[in-house]
Amino acid sequence: MVFLPLIVLSLVGHNFKWALAFFVLAGLSDFLDGLLARTLHQQTTVGQYLDPVADKLLLSTMFLVLAVLHHIPWKFTIVVFSRDITILGVSAVLYATTALRDFRPSIFGKANTTTQVAAIFFVLLRPLYDAEWVEYGRMVGLWGTFIFTILSGVHYVFLVGQRLRRGQQ
Repeated sequence: MVFLPLIVLSLVGHNFKWALAFFVLAGLSDFLDGLLARTLHQQTTVGQYLDPVADKLLLSTMFLVLAVLHHIPWKFTIVVFSRDITILGVSAVLYATTALRDFRPSIFGKANTTTQVAAIFFVLLRPLYDAEWVEYGRMVGLWGTFIFTILSGVHYVFLVGQRLRRGQQ
């Protein structure tokens, strides 16, 4: 989350080289943090909740800022925010009213995060490197995000309903 203000300031200043560098550094630090936590057996319950929140904060902010700057069409940002706000609201209600605490991401959620990261990477690369493969990567990332955002949202609703029906805590 330390990199988020640096990325946003770079984007607002139209410095895509620094925005991309900070975005890659944020991804690397997140990866290393997770790797170290698993390797050293330092995983905590707080970390298991905060890590996805930090990831969502970074990715959602990136989609919002890039949409405001007209580098991502609004439809992608609206779909991303709609899913995330819905999941956050449902999770909060379930946390407050049930003993359900298992909010691990599904394979579709992980695919969604991967496509969001790829989409943002290629969107940030596009102003720096005008090549057909970069535009192709941007479009695949954005449409992959669109598809996996919807799939993972529907899958999440299905899983939560299933767990609630079974009375899983």
